[in-house]
Amino acid sequence: MVARKIAAKQWSLEFDDLPPEIDAHTFPHGDYIRDKKIKESKYEDHLEALQVELVKLQRWVRENNERVVMVFEGRDAAGKGGTIRRFQLNLNPRAARTVALSKPSDVERGQWYFQRYIDHLPTEGEMVFYDRSWYNRAGVERVFGFCSEDQVQDFFMEAPVFEGMLEREGIHLFKFWLTVERPEQLKRFYERKTNPLKQWKLSPIDTKSVRKWDAYTRAITDMFRNTDTDHAPWTVLDANDQKRARLNAIRIVLNAFEYDGKDAANIGDVDEDLVWTGQGFLDFKGW
Repeated sequence: MVARKIAAKQWSLEFDDLPPEIDAHTFPHGDYIRDKKIKESKYEDHLEALQVELVKLQRWVRENNERVVMVFEGRDAAGKGGTIRRFQLNLNPRAARTVALSKPSDVERGQWYFQRYIDHLPTEGEMVFYDRSWYNRAGVERVFGFCSEDQVQDFFMEAPVFEGMLEREGIHLFKFWLTVERPEQLKRFYERKTNPLKQWKLSPIDTKSVRKWDAYTRAITDMFRNTDTDHAPWTVLDANDQKRARLNAIRIVLNAFEYDGKDAANIGDVDEDLVWTGQGFLDFKGW
């Protein structure tokens, strides 16, 4: 609704600073589920307790030769990388690695689409975090025309089958989608544009994607309708407050396992008002 009230020319990175008309609707102002940010001290306390549990979980994964895959997708600037870093903060990097692939090479473009992602799946005792994944095909590749519509439809048929194979192989798969509202996304883009320490995060694709919000919305809708399955469901996180999103993501993973020494009091409760399934999110948004 906010987007319709603001002139189209305001949704741009061409200004020196974020237009005040949009800034007035960024988190926590405007129509958000939570209208206050979580206090820093409270966040740090929760995060420290969760870090203790993550270390226990990693020990259990290694001792029991388990394999864990976490896929992090979402709107640009939703906080995927930051969430992954909070997972890995105190984990042994030898058994917890991030996969963030650049655009495919000429050789990779000639391969089966999923092949380059399969090469990075975990071995026994390992946790792997995909900072973007095979779902590039359903999102950025589709929106920017880097693939054909036939390839997208093939992906929608193949992705659930591929993920079913992972499940039957005994791999624990988590698919997280971080969602932000349009004003908040643009605010973060301007933070990247104006902060010398963050400018490396602002890519040419980001600049172009500012005006493709509706195209992404259509792509996201199709993605959830076709790939939110019983064996590999999506977990959608409200990431307008990045700190709450990080805490909720970690809690969801910890709650999925019965590892040695698990302390439910350390984990705390997932904020169910800020978490949906893929289809539940579509229903919530009315898409």
